[in-house]
Amino acid sequence: MKKLKAIGFDLFNTLITVEAHALGTALSRLIRTLNMEGIPIEEDQFVEAHRKAATGFLEQIKATGRETHNSFWISKALENLGHDYPPDSPQVSAAVDSYFSSFILHCHLIPGTLQLLETLGHGYRLGMLSNFTHPPAAREIIHALGISKFFDTILISGEIGFRKPHPLVFKMLLEELEVRQDELIYIGDDPEADIEGALRSGIRPVLTTYVRDNNIAYAPGILSRGYEQVDPGIETISDWQDLLGLIR
Repeated sequence: MKKLKAIGFDLFNTLITVEAHALGTALSRLIRTLNMEGIPIEEDQFVEAHRKAATGFLEQIKATGRETHNSFWISKALENLGHDYPPDSPQVSAAVDSYFSSFILHCHLIPGTLQLLETLGHGYRLGMLSNFTHPPAAREIIHALGISKFFDTILISGEIGFRKPHPLVFKMLLEELEVRQDELIYIGDDPEADIEGALRSGIRPVLTTYVRDNNIAYAPGILSRGYEQVDPGIETISDWQDLLGLIR
């Protein structure tokens, strides 16, 4: 491997965690907003319809790697309940904003992250590559937690149109950081999206197990394989001191 010049990071469960109740709160806010917008729905019925709609769109992602968006899930769920509101309708847009407001309020940096990024920024180019369907919320979270300033590039799947593990997003990360594959490592928690995705693109992956090792609620994510085991030959870190030791 050539001299390490850049380090890429996943976002959720890698740099930040989400409180366990955030997903339930998000769905409650979404449903309350739809009711306030004049769409009468029952919570249990909508939650099931939303789950089925999301599952259908996620199957498409598996086949193509193309990103989806929550507005399509909500629109389809409403359609299945007899309500006609397209994804770009004001009612659905308001519901999307309400949904993601829960995550914005309940995200936290993993301890030591600010100090780590400041330290690494003196010697390496830093990039973030995150699977997130609604980019405005992702960028608001990143800004609110005070970490955007440390990154030379921040790539979000909802803006790119494709999501990890698709090779296009890793190619964009390399181009934005202006490095070769053997000059970059990529750190993430998801065995498929992060580890397999990096490997397929010729990038050295590093698995972070901080969330698992500390019994922290796993941030909900579509198509995530969570705590699944990976090849024992993959480099693994449990905290930021492990990472500093690895790159030195």
